[in-house]
Amino acid sequence: MTVTSEADARAASSAPTAAPAQAPAPAQAPASTQTPAVSAPSLADEAVAALVADLVAALDADRVLLDPDSLARYSHDDAEWAPFEAPLAVVRARSTDEVSAVLRLAAASGVRVVPRGAGTGLSGGANAVANCVVLSLELMDAVTEIDVDERYAVVQPGVINEALRAAVAEHGLWYPPDPASSAISTIGGNVATNAGGICCVKYGVTRDYVLGLTVVLADGSVVELGRRTAKGVAGYDLVGLMVGSEGTLGVVTSVTVRLLPLAGRDERAVIGYFPSLVAAGDAVAAISRAGIIPAALEILDRTCLRAVDDWVHLGLPSDVDTLLLARVDERGAAGDELADQVARVFAEAGGTDVELATDPADIDRLFQARRLAYPALERLGPVLTEDICVPRSAVPEMLRRIQATAASADVVIANIAHAGDGNLHPLIIAPEGDDAAKARAKEAFDAIVADCLDLGGTVTGEHGVGLLKLPGLRAELGDRVLAMHRSVKDALDPAGTLNPGKAF
Repeated sequence: MTVTSEADARAASSAPTAAPAQAPAPAQAPASTQTPAVSAPSLADEAVAALVADLVAALDADRVLLDPDSLARYSHDDAEWAPFEAPLAVVRARSTDEVSAVLRLAAASGVRVVPRGAGTGLSGGANAVANCVVLSLELMDAVTEIDVDERYAVVQPGVINEALRAAVAEHGLWYPPDPASSAISTIGGNVATNAGGICCVKYGVTRDYVLGLTVVLADGSVVELGRRTAKGVAGYDLVGLMVGSEGTLGVVTSVTVRLLPLAGRDERAVIGYFPSLVAAGDAVAAISRAGIIPAALEILDRTCLRAVDDWVHLGLPSDVDTLLLARVDERGAAGDELADQVARVFAEAGGTDVELATDPADIDRLFQARRLAYPALERLGPVLTEDICVPRSAVPEMLRRIQATAASADVVIANIAHAGDGNLHPLIIAPEGDDAAKARAKEAFDAIVADCLDLGGTVTGEHGVGLLKLPGLRAELGDRVLAMHRSVKDALDPAGTLNPGKAF
């Protein structure tokens, strides 16, 4: 049974988020802290004017932005020091037909197109390149259908993750992928990077929940991929191919997502404080060895804890080194036993003050601290964000190497992690305007990537390759696999129109 009309869903998709009033969403990094790329020759003024006139005719003048402030604002995402250019124009589309028109016009003019959601990415994947139009999908923000019986929703790419979760919750349903940026990132952006989040250790990542897509290809043609049935294996998995392709193969204009029942989960949190980051890593490895699959398992080190508490005053402890935070959601006695198991593992690995939280307000407060860690750290200076993933057994060693890198490069590295699946986010902080510290931060960034690969890991767990991880990806995949990627790209976008230079 379908229970929402498009008009009703628009209202639902604009529901307020749960972000606290005192903790505003992080702003994009100011342009002064990022490094523009070397300028390429611009199109002739007459050609640009003709393209702009065609775009205005297709979309209306108020949705084709040309003023310098808008061009600067839309020229980059939130990745520190990833190169970018000012675009020729910013186009804010409202429909699949408008996206198709933009791509047809761009292809005919030889102009590249960079798709963009909310601009909250951390890899430079939405950064503008020379002679491009930035195609913003932020106005395509409707939840167009919720089918309760079949448990799916159809959403436009500009819908905020948290707004989708709120909309389906009204019908007893749940959309599990929950990146820490869920209050500000869009479903389209989540699809582009195959975003994960706090729940993904148990419930999986975005690709596990995308059933179907409407995609506009580089030549402006529109294709429907996937299905709405519970299962189906017809043809290649083109939906899986598009999810995580970072806007390089097509522009997603509609997403059909699989939903789970909201009922049936009984949350408990287990909190443990550890004398060191590596000791917390030992507990993570022990949880994995024990065969325990928590609903979440998150690390925050003391730098993160202090930054969050200084900002929003959640009453977090100030005298601990590392917090390890687990959540289990089995019901009844099974949940009690699992929580007790987790607590025992924490204590055996050196955790102190291990305690069980069952009050929803206490659980929300602790996980709010995890979600606010990145914007809290941004207040200390520009943050170069890592996103690596190693085998769970290698988490302690990787954390040890991160600390060694911080010491050798003489930089501050704060650590947060989706530790339950080995996805670590070392956050390298450099003071504003300190070029020497910036160079050391980049040195540390590269060393962390190299250590990750040495331990059998991958250079990105959920943020995408974008621009920042291109060298690491080449080292990880090798020439033959990269050639396979290029073959796919050439087949779908032979002119290189879509988000060129990104992802591989």
